[in-house]
Amino acid sequence: MGTPEFAVPSLEILVENKFNVVAVITAPDKPQGRGQKLTPSPVKESALKHNIPVLQPTNLKSPGFIDELRGYNANLQIVVAFRMLPEAIWAMPTVGTFNLHASLLPQYRGAAPINWAVINGEKETGVTTFFLKHEIDTGGIIFQEREPIHENDNVGTLYDRLMNKGGQLVLRTVKAIEAGNYPNVPQTANADEIKHAPKIFKETCEIKWNQPSETIRNFVRGLSPYPAAWSIIKEKTFKIFSVSLTSNNQQGDTGVLKTDNKTYLYIKTSDGWISIDELQPEGKRRMKIDEFFRGNKLINPA
Repeated sequence: MGTPEFAVPSLEILVENKFNVVAVITAPDKPQGRGQKLTPSPVKESALKHNIPVLQPTNLKSPGFIDELRGYNANLQIVVAFRMLPEAIWAMPTVGTFNLHASLLPQYRGAAPINWAVINGEKETGVTTFFLKHEIDTGGIIFQEREPIHENDNVGTLYDRLMNKGGQLVLRTVKAIEAGNYPNVPQTANADEIKHAPKIFKETCEIKWNQPSETIRNFVRGLSPYPAAWSIIKEKTFKIFSVSLTSNNQQGDTGVLKTDNKTYLYIKTSDGWISIDELQPEGKRRMKIDEFFRGNKLINPA
């Protein structure tokens, strides 16, 4: 069970290793692009390539879907980047249902673990397989693999590494379950020690320039390339994809701009200045700052 690109390596590696994937459950096709053409999910495309039956329920609690799923008689279900499942589904297989989560549980439970790990300036994250139970992301841990977060990682680069590491961990987990020799370790942590990873909305992506420079840099990295941090600059909204710390030590009020309208754009933070390196103006494409200035001016050079 999965929908986005993140789930594809997990499906592919099971097929490559001759496991009997009896069906794939994914989201309904969605209209995309200017023509709003119905487009299948990456997981559906992978499943069809391997001639695996695809189920696309709009309602996971539908008796018809539950009966159809039960008819496949699967003894194990695997969830990678899908929706919350009702108990009637996750409790159906004899072995159970396990999930691949892109964090080192119990840390970063929730919908956006990769984003929040980078936003919070973590130096390490990873992937976890665990059995589903009622409370989200709280079931017994099977295996974990750690992954460093590099200084210049953004969500895109980290996502790719965790996606492939996750596929390997799914394979390891399935082989252990097949052999009947696998851990099922309860998650233990005090509630006040757990960092959460709630869903990210557009309004939460606005840059607050009154924060420290490193906090802002991590915030931008943690939202790049998607959904992208943004800021209103000179009454226009810009997506900000890449920033860096600058040694500029001039004084100024928080949020003040300094630029030569050619090669740099600095914005004052609570403890220094941030250099905007890559941005996207409304209605235009993403570009480097020097490319932006070839056709645009923001303020008088300072």
